Amino acid sequence: MTAQQLKNSILQMAVQGKLVPQDPNDEPASVLLERIRAEKERLIKEKKIKREKNPSVIFKGADNTPYEKIGDEVRSLADLVPFEIPSSWEWCRVGDLFSNMSGLAYKKDALAIKADKMIRVLRGGNIGEEQFLFKGDDVFISSELVKPELYLRKNYMITPAVSSLDHIGKIALIDKDYSETVVGGFVLMLIPHFNDDVVSEYLLYAFAAKHHRDNCRNITHKSGQAFYNLSREQMMNLPVPIPPREEMGRIIAMLKRVLPKVADYAVVDTALQNLNGSFPETLKKSILQEAVQGKLVPQDPSDEPAEALLERIRAEKQRLIKEGKIKKDKHESVIFRRDNSHYEKLDAAERCIDDELPFEIPDSWEWVRLGTVFQHNTGKALNASNRDGEKLTYITTSNLYWDRFVLDNLKIMPFTDSEVDKCTVQQGDLLVCEGGDIGRAAIWGSNKPMRIQNHIHRLRAYVPVCTRFFYYLFYLYKGAGWIGGKGIAIQGLSSNAIHNLLFPLPPLHEQERIVSAIDTALDIVQKL
Repeated sequence: MTAQQLKNSILQMAVQGKLVPQDPNDEPASVLLERIRAEKERLIKEKKIKREKNPSVIFKGADNTPYEKIGDEVRSLADLVPFEIPSSWEWCRVGDLFSNMSGLAYKKDALAIKADKMIRVLRGGNIGEEQFLFKGDDVFISSELVKPELYLRKNYMITPAVSSLDHIGKIALIDKDYSETVVGGFVLMLIPHFNDDVVSEYLLYAFAAKHHRDNCRNITHKSGQAFYNLSREQMMNLPVPIPPREEMGRIIAMLKRVLPKVADYAVVDTALQNLNGSFPETLKKSILQEAVQGKLVPQDPSDEPAEALLERIRAEKQRLIKEGKIKKDKHESVIFRRDNSHYEKLDAAERCIDDELPFEIPDSWEWVRLGTVFQHNTGKALNASNRDGEKLTYITTSNLYWDRFVLDNLKIMPFTDSEVDKCTVQQGDLLVCEGGDIGRAAIWGSNKPMRIQNHIHRLRAYVPVCTRFFYYLFYLYKGAGWIGGKGIAIQGLSSNAIHNLLFPLPPLHEQERIVSAIDTALDIVQKL
């Protein structure tokens, strides 16, 4: 059970007479309602409020069924009240207890008028869960533009009248008279006929109960794209359960003891929910971190070391250069170890790169630049100067998700023969987003060729490697903020940036064992 569900249950018990026991010595609620009706009549005679066109009186029959009398007509309310209440309680309507008034309506130009006395205007966002708050962005208006009857007084209640549906039904009780605070025109003030602290505080909880808030939402109509208007007339007709005043006091005392415990539970429950939500992803990142540091599976001394794999990669690149299939990298670098440190040789210069390495790796592994292992390029950019060729489908970053592709609504653009060769991906290629969610990656698993646009990198290993190991590296780097993050992270992922990414290179067989272990572990995490 969530904290909100627990709170809802407690408030529901309170308004059904199940939270505290009834005391037969209590003055029944009918006597309290008679006093409230008498006070309402006094206000009508003094012309402080108006009489409704069709005033009604709710009473109970001998069978405890509520009835309503309007003029000479009497009807049963058995189907209209949401639950049963104790025999000492009574049903009434909101309008039997309150009159209502909209807050201050003003134009934006009025906010520019300054005066010696400025009045704070509370809006819907100031109303929380059974409380209101002053906020740093509250607006103020000259007192000359505010009628005295709009000032908030003790035991008024305020509720959003025009708001998003989530905020409709929120309620707050005014704790004292305010001479410098009003509510805005989209907030409704409920003004009690009978100004009594105990009655008002009980009604605050009664209006906070889920059934009442749901009723408020049900009597709204949509206004514009995101706002809902609360029907004042229908709200004043909503039913309210009224206990004896002495029982109200006991209910309030119990709620004041219990609800702070619920609030404490809410803090713990929220932390637990956050942990449950983040735990699988955090665990996944921890598994990947262990994997890329050589800690997930043991090293096998019989494995061919990564250095031998690098030699094959370099030999293959030299072959492709000689055959004119790729160009020689003018700034090809070699990373090597010396005295337990890592150095990079570029042309004739050497420099220590220990500060660039994010973690330590086993002795049988090597650090490499990504461009050493993978041939890479981006796809085609469509513009006015390159509209020749055959019209073919292609994928964009919107089709590329982590570890998968969504191939709905593929776009089409022309590709020449040379562009087809450069921009076509084949099974096993690693594709990485240059734009959009920078660094997001997936392996093309289909044996059907597909073209890419210019915001996707195509990575194709020079010699066979376990490409999925490198996919996991991208996932880890992205999650750690080393790609598209802040500070020293790579902000973008240009061709030069992806070429120079530092990646650990394990022996080939260890790459395969690592990926198998990761897949097994993540399958377990997925079931948590």
